[in-house]
Amino acid sequence: MSSAPSANLFKPLQEGDPAVVGGYRLAAVLGTGGMGKVYLSYTPGGRPIALKVIRPEFSEDPEFRRRFKQEVHAAQRVQGLYTAPVIDSDTDGAQPWLATAYVPGPSLAHAVAQHGGLPLPSVLLLTVGVAEALHVIHGAGIVHRDLKPANVLLASDGPRVIDFGIARAADATALTGTGVSVGTPAFMAPEQASAGTVTPATDIFALGQIAAFAAIGSPAYGDGSSHAVLYRIVHEDPDLSRLPAELLPLVTRCLSRDPAGRPSLTEIIELCHELSPVALRQGEDWLPQTVAGSITERLRLPEPAKTPPPQAAAAPTPTQFSPQNPGPGQNPAPGAMNPYAPTGFAMPSAPTQSAPGVPGPVPPPQHPMHPTQGHHTPTPGYPTHSTPPPGYHTPPPVIHAPYVPPTHPKPKRTGLIVAASVVGAVLILGVIGSLLPDGSGKDKDSGANSPSSRSSSGSSGSGTSDGGQPRADPKPVSYKGIALTESYEIMLADSPPRPVEREDVAYGDGDLYFSVVRFADEAAIGTANGKLVVLNNTQKGSLETCRTETRYTEKVRLNQLSNGSEICVLSNAGHVAVATYRGKSGDNDPSSYVTFDLRIWRNAEEAKAN
Repeated sequence: MSSAPSANLFKPLQEGDPAVVGGYRLAAVLGTGGMGKVYLSYTPGGRPIALKVIRPEFSEDPEFRRRFKQEVHAAQRVQGLYTAPVIDSDTDGAQPWLATAYVPGPSLAHAVAQHGGLPLPSVLLLTVGVAEALHVIHGAGIVHRDLKPANVLLASDGPRVIDFGIARAADATALTGTGVSVGTPAFMAPEQASAGTVTPATDIFALGQIAAFAAIGSPAYGDGSSHAVLYRIVHEDPDLSRLPAELLPLVTRCLSRDPAGRPSLTEIIELCHELSPVALRQGEDWLPQTVAGSITERLRLPEPAKTPPPQAAAAPTPTQFSPQNPGPGQNPAPGAMNPYAPTGFAMPSAPTQSAPGVPGPVPPPQHPMHPTQGHHTPTPGYPTHSTPPPGYHTPPPVIHAPYVPPTHPKPKRTGLIVAASVVGAVLILGVIGSLLPDGSGKDKDSGANSPSSRSSSGSSGSGTSDGGQPRADPKPVSYKGIALTESYEIMLADSPPRPVEREDVAYGDGDLYFSVVRFADEAAIGTANGKLVVLNNTQKGSLETCRTETRYTEKVRLNQLSNGSEICVLSNAGHVAVATYRGKSGDNDPSSYVTFDLRIWRNAEEAKAN
């Protein structure tokens, strides 16, 4: 670890690079891509991270921001052995960014460029690892869309897939049609290149390309201009003449032009085990020694930048505390170094005047330090302790002297007594008035549509109004035969509930949605705005039943339901419904949908914050 880091791997920050992003002090530049720049930084505990800052051109596009936020939220759910986890992000700031764990290993693209193709055992272990990563990524409802050798890192214990799903956000911006390239043509699937269609099978095609690239040492569809490569992908067969014979059946199936003809991830893993002459086990020796040396090189990280020390102050006078020796029970004087402050992070400090030609300290970050929730860096304008101006002397300490309360003349009580009497009279009249009935003989707050009727009734029944009186439950409204199409969602507040299309319903805001994950042959209904409860056959769907049940879930597979199954839908907006499942569309139907009967109690509970 004492060796100097490679200048080719860790480039120094340039004039246009920020010093601090989201509370993380940047240490070096790791690389630059179509969507932004990647920096090396450290967590408060000293763990290295890769922090990607999105290009300003993308940040200014509202649709990009919306999708980027959705994708980061989804990516945070991906926790696999062969993925680099997302550990922090800011999708709403002036310049969005996200941070992932730093993987000390070269990309597959870099390893092949430097050392050529990999041996068969390494290719099989690479394929198995990437297939497992895709299984976890697809399970979170994400399609990678840009799986390529540059997005597969070779760590000492197996591959790591990065940047999953992020390319989808770029598809929403007009920049993709004005010369800004995000996807990589050489590794696109035919349906992606010709029609823009992207499904989990698209990633299977890319996985076949990666296996061929790792074994051959070059793209299966050759090099050249983007248009020429895309034409060959759509209309011609790949050149697999140099591919090892053992890999030919696997790669050929993955590169099928028909997405339905490609194998599943489970089949790919099984095929790799069958093709291997020995049992496949990820370990320290899964890569050739020449490639493994690149991992060692990437472990020689540059030291995290340290917070500059404050400028030396004048010698303390007898009436001042020395910053290095505060009195008992006192905090260190302003400007003193905090021995417990983590290195590599910007700490709030007083503004100092730098000498001519000497760079001043890095300003404090504009965002709270995300890794340590609960600790917030003071924002600009927030009062902080500052260094006393020259000539100012701190008053002598008095903390050890016994506290003597100051003596003040006692105020006259006449005015207070009169004011208290008036307030008491008003309160008594108010209480008497609230007990009197209005002209209609009904309590003022007994109406079903009054504000009090929307308060939570709890699990025991109708609840109470603001005046302490029981309030009536809302009357249910019924809707028959609602057809909910795949990738559509409904809101219980709508009357009648009408399905609305969303690209990613699982991370939308629907009270009830229908989705299909085709690679896993899994159809399900779910909620992105509350909870679901599948009722037993012995239970009758009612408001009381839905209030008392606590067997919550957010998604229910259709194979768990039968015609007549009842599901409680508890919306965060306070609406409660019983959805009665009436079946799914047939295989010959032109669209995929499920049918429900709905009985809705609107505003039956207190709304919850999302």
